[in-house]
Amino acid sequence: MEERRVALITGASRGIGKKVAEKFAKEGYNLVINYVAESNLEKIEQELKNASNNQIEILFVKADVTDFTACENMVKKAIEKFGKIDVLVNNAGITKDNLIMRMKEEDFDKVIQVNLKGTFNVSKTVIPYMMKKRYGKIVSIASVVGISGNAGQCNYAASKAGIIGFTKSIAKELASRNILANCIAPGFIATDMTAVLSDDVKEKINEQIPLKKMGTPEEVANAVYFLANEENTYITGQVLNVDGGMIM
Repeated sequence: MEERRVALITGASRGIGKKVAEKFAKEGYNLVINYVAESNLEKIEQELKNASNNQIEILFVKADVTDFTACENMVKKAIEKFGKIDVLVNNAGITKDNLIMRMKEEDFDKVIQVNLKGTFNVSKTVIPYMMKKRYGKIVSIASVVGISGNAGQCNYAASKAGIIGFTKSIAKELASRNILANCIAPGFIATDMTAVLSDDVKEKINEQIPLKKMGTPEEVANAVYFLANEENTYITGQVLNVDGGMIM
């Protein structure tokens, strides 16, 4: 019987991360689900098992990605259970939006710590195991604002631009070991964060998008899988915009 691939997904208990986990479950990957806030893990586990027809194994690990030691311990637990990590999806992220004149220093620091340093922490702890296997796919969730910038999001845009630069750099470092690193840059995606917006605001957002609609978490998850699955053997160091044509 063919050995299942293993995917570690950070921030995977809700939103885009959860949909990414569901996609990999459907494709038969064993999963390491990282989370930081207590969630209904039994419900999530059942949903993921159902998506895979109860074919996969799942390890839940609570870990703050800003804590390097916690990331090391998470990866050790994953290796103890599965013996390898084939795919890493750096999805954990936060926003603390404000104009720079009003932005608190701690709000800038926290967004950089979670989004950018968290991506470094988890990648650094996973990469040695990928190097031993001479195989790995790293997909990090950036954002179109990391390319275009956005008023009121200098911290978030800086963190996402940082992820793009980080990814291109490690793609060059790791290519000789058959490890591919890429980014997904979502545009406006319909999640809990956008659900609270008024219809008027949503309409104005849709007017900026050539496809005239927000994307879905499933569409982001499909793009992640495209870059992370075994059939991708020649795409590395790239940024794939999933944005309905917003940034061209």
